[in-house]
Amino acid sequence: MPITHAPTPLAPHLPEHPGPALAVTDLHFCYPDGQVALRGVTFQITPGEKVALVGPNGAGKSTLMLHLNGLLPGERGTVQVAGLPVADPHLRLIRAKVGLVFQNPDDQLFSPTVFEDVAFGPLHIGFPEAEVRERVAWALAQVEMADFARRSPFHLSMGQKKRIAIATVLAMKPDILVFDEPSAGLDPRARRNLINLLRDLPYTMLVSTHDMHLVAELFDRTIIMDEGQVVADGLTAQLLADKHLLERHGLEML
Repeated sequence: MPITHAPTPLAPHLPEHPGPALAVTDLHFCYPDGQVALRGVTFQITPGEKVALVGPNGAGKSTLMLHLNGLLPGERGTVQVAGLPVADPHLRLIRAKVGLVFQNPDDQLFSPTVFEDVAFGPLHIGFPEAEVRERVAWALAQVEMADFARRSPFHLSMGQKKRIAIATVLAMKPDILVFDEPSAGLDPRARRNLINLLRDLPYTMLVSTHDMHLVAELFDRTIIMDEGQVVADGLTAQLLADKHLLERHGLEML
């Protein structure tokens, strides 16, 4: 498949940092219509940690996620990735290193072929053609979709599309993966395949979900948000056993 090389500078690497992979401190955000979405959100995630983010609709989870690579600007407070503030002049580097996977894969898949979708990020960062092809092959192998490179993404199942969307992010070799409702819309087999994939991927992760069975199975730590605030942060087993806590914040006990 031909590649049209975009001659932009290569993205630098995140510096070595002994502290948290992700640190959010007193983050506030209000939409232009006056809706207050975040009210002093604070938490940290250590390198290699996989954390679930749960809460009712309107809790602020999606708004928070859009702050993690600078898609929304915080009004007060800070977000840091490997010690770097999510702000100019670091945004280009951070957006390459914080991979955001949206709930609807059609928001990330727009090219005629799977190969071109997965190649898009590395190509426009400025990697040479040989490395772009290597990254695409590697990313598709990670999600067990290596045989789909020449397929149209628009003719795939929802589960296959979600795997390709993940591959588009993996091709950037991120340090942190951020997922919004990864199991939404999947049939039982595709959901099980996704759980196995997330378990095996060796990345720092923050996963926003309403799927409490997925939370219980995959994550040792859970953060609960409600009304724009972190209302609980701790061991998943303990939080999911607290009936009153879950009921207060619109969550279902298993």
